[in-house]
Amino acid sequence: MTSTELLPATVLKRKAVVYIRQSTQAQVQSNLESQRRQYELVDVARQRGFRDVEVIDDDLGRSASGTMARPGFERLVAWLCAGEVGAVLCFDASRLARNGRDWHHLLELCGLVEARVIDMDGVYDPCRPNDRLLLGMKGSISEFELGVLRARMLDAARAKARRGELRISVPIGYIWHREIGLGFDPDLRIQEVVRLIFARFRQLGSARRSPSRSTSHDPPTARGWSPLNGRRSAIAM
Repeated sequence: MTSTELLPATVLKRKAVVYIRQSTQAQVQSNLESQRRQYELVDVARQRGFRDVEVIDDDLGRSASGTMARPGFERLVAWLCAGEVGAVLCFDASRLARNGRDWHHLLELCGLVEARVIDMDGVYDPCRPNDRLLLGMKGSISEFELGVLRARMLDAARAKARRGELRISVPIGYIWHREIGLGFDPDLRIQEVVRLIFARFRQLGSARRSPSRSTSHDPPTARGWSPLNGRRSAIAM
């Protein structure tokens, strides 16, 4: 790793790619300072000597855990495979990947085309064993952090459940009441629709068949409801 060494001309003639990512839409809307600091990497790339700087921010609001498609990351990989990238800039390893598969695949490609990885700490050359080791550790720490965050969230949910305070999403027609807990929506029309669904289910034994028995006496469409269908009936039940 280095912070002052000049980059080779063969690297500088290619483009630098600034990869920007935040995990959720809530972070995109509220964590504006994080966005600003990531976009400032464009200036870092120019200070390093790159004239052609591309910004990839397609993955704002997308998790890097490996469970969600990331078109921006895929575009970065494609550019690396084509030999167009001289350096990949990221705020830290967790912005690029939160799983070992994506992280090490990226390092392999950077090593093959002699592209550098640049973060706030310095410049890394994946072709050098020491730099590769350090990058590998950064990726492992990033993946470990995700596991810790998930474990903390699950422990917090279990603690709230033990106290009877856990609130999860409920089917259409029900809401959480502050005094009594789970109950019917206060809208009487919605209550009538829900009771009708259960009455038809007791008659027919099928949630999907229940709406097909609608009659002229059915209650009107209530707030937040479209006409009854099998899927909505199954959700409500």
